[in-house]
Amino acid sequence: MSIGAEVAAHLPFLRRYARALTGSQTTGDAFVRATLEAALADEELADSLRGGRVPLYRAFNKVWSSAYLEVGADAPAGTPHEAGAQAQLSKVTPMNRQALLLTTVEDFSRAEAAEIMGVDESEIASLVAEAVEEIERENTTSVLIIEDEPLISMQLEDLVRSLGHDICGTAATRTQAQEVVAETTPGLVLADIQLADGSSGLDAVDDILAIDSVPVIFITAYPERLLTGDRPEPTYLVTKPFQEATVRAAISQALFFQSGRPLG
Repeated sequence: MSIGAEVAAHLPFLRRYARALTGSQTTGDAFVRATLEAALADEELADSLRGGRVPLYRAFNKVWSSAYLEVGADAPAGTPHEAGAQAQLSKVTPMNRQALLLTTVEDFSRAEAAEIMGVDESEIASLVAEAVEEIERENTTSVLIIEDEPLISMQLEDLVRSLGHDICGTAATRTQAQEVVAETTPGLVLADIQLADGSSGLDAVDDILAIDSVPVIFITAYPERLLTGDRPEPTYLVTKPFQEATVRAAISQALFFQSGRPLG
């Protein structure tokens, strides 16, 4: 397999990481492009990318680490979401945020995260713990779960309550989601894509976002349907079968940025 083909297989997930790290799809994609351009200009760096995800993320990390302070200070405000994200990012230590995203959303081991970040493995656990403490200072909220598999819905309910949040409703179809939202506007939505009656979780979320801007996390067995690069993509995307730690991290992240609209 060529280097280009290997890198292409990992790009959707690197773009997801870049979006969550920077708070902007535009800024995140710019850093991904800069990483690829650096690889094109450096034969040794390009050859290292044959090693899979770890060297690719390590190369991205070097580019981002050299410029993230400038992005936070000098980038235009952009959308209200991006302005809020940039303000919030200044409150969380960047290395803590990296460690959290790498070991939860991106599912790297502590050793891999340490290699990517260029720190000792012993530091990763404390960085993650600090990040969680910083993020979970946010207020609790009410959560709508849109999921047609009862066992998964119950698992998500238990997880949400364990974080101190309330459940304002559960829905297995778009119509049921509409009925819940007619009674109360949730502070967070966890949504599957394919629902029980053939309706779409994407449409159900669009219904909600037409009323108010609400943080949304998609939890799906079909992430490739959302990571196409053809349109603004969801920032918070968890793949089934999921690890509870990944969902916990995504909830903290989504509430931290307080927006449900795709980042553009």
